[in-house]
Amino acid sequence: MKIAVVVTTYNRPDALALVMAGFAAQADKEFELIVADDGSTGETAQAVRDFTGGAPFPVRHVWQEDAGFRAAAIRNQAVLASDADYLVFTDGDCVPMPNFVAAHRRLAERGCFLAGNRMLLNEALTARVLAEQTPIYAWSRADWQAVRQSGGVNRLVPLRELALPGWLRKIRPRRWQGAKTCNLSLWRDDFVHVNGFDERYCGWGLEDSDLVIRLLRAGLHHKSARFAAPVAHLWHREFDRAGLPENQARLSTLLAADGIRAGIGLDRYAVGAVNA
Repeated sequence: MKIAVVVTTYNRPDALALVMAGFAAQADKEFELIVADDGSTGETAQAVRDFTGGAPFPVRHVWQEDAGFRAAAIRNQAVLASDADYLVFTDGDCVPMPNFVAAHRRLAERGCFLAGNRMLLNEALTARVLAEQTPIYAWSRADWQAVRQSGGVNRLVPLRELALPGWLRKIRPRRWQGAKTCNLSLWRDDFVHVNGFDERYCGWGLEDSDLVIRLLRAGLHHKSARFAAPVAHLWHREFDRAGLPENQARLSTLLAADGIRAGIGLDRYAVGAVNA
């Protein structure tokens, strides 16, 4: 199974550098890393170049012009830059733990998408970690306990690794709420079947919910990757939410309908994408 990890980023080269280092430290290095760049300046491109030379896996940098928050569009383009069988989506401010890729590979199952969870670092800890490029992906349980006690991270539960039976991971097979593209994976052909992300979602919010709802309608089940594949989410200022009401209206329209394909998705780039 060929895996592509798609990391979405925008003008946070310090955070991206730490995330890429986390992927270089993965127990499973049999994947390619695709940086889906939503219009960053040259500093991000340089960070990717600096990392690529010593990376233990192939790295691609897919960039689009800065025209506002267009995460859906750059993720679609990143997928089309790869021929991987399986896609793992995350963000350029989410540091993976060492078993992140291995867990997504192990739990991958036909007929399902995987949704994992995250821990949230506060502003002060994030600033320190980024300034020092601290390898938090290599921290021990005692290290995490120390920052939890000081309030630097909101919880430690996601770090617990539990060998849950398959049926328990699928106990809420129709749930779309809470599945986020900072920690989501699925088979490429399922992603293509629903025409990828809907690029009509511009501005922050809900393009991931839209995707998951359409996957469920296409017959897939939600399988939990909790207690197996956590990420540490670095603090950031809230995104501009001016476009959220329009995105909420679009999601409401989707919920009231029965379609499975993105209105504007993969097929805008390549006719063959729908049959990949």
